Amino acid sequence: MALVIDLKPGEKILIGEAVITNDSQRTRLHIAGDAPIMREKDVMQEGGADTPCKRVYFLVQCMYLANDAEQYHERYFEMIREVQSASPSSSFFFMQINEEIISGNYYKALKLAKQLIEHERELVESAIEPAIKEQQS
Repeated sequence: MALVIDLKPGEKILIGEAVITNDSQRTRLHIAGDAPIMREKDVMQEGGADTPCKRVYFLVQCMYLANDAEQYHERYFEMIREVQSASPSSSFFFMQINEEIISGNYYKALKLAKQLIEHERELVESAIEPAIKEQQS
């Protein structure tokens, strides 16, 4: 069964090692095969990985796109040890992500890593909110 992707005008998609840019009208692609596929909006550039969990996402993305995903495993597992020691509540996410990585399901791991970024954002907001209230008092 083929994956069906609708592209907006000008939208980019990464298929394997190729970046495809849609022309000026909507396009529907039917893609069959095992090449890694990512929409431009889901691709994180290394410079955009400006928080610990975004760096985890970036490493999982590298695994997903790489021909040799295992080259990123050591850096990934080092990073998650650091994040887990600072944020034990992230362990639940890492258990799921690790299971998908070990199974070779890098796309699923990537989706879970996106949830991890949201968890990180919520933690930061909950830590900042009391400090802001205190300053306003």
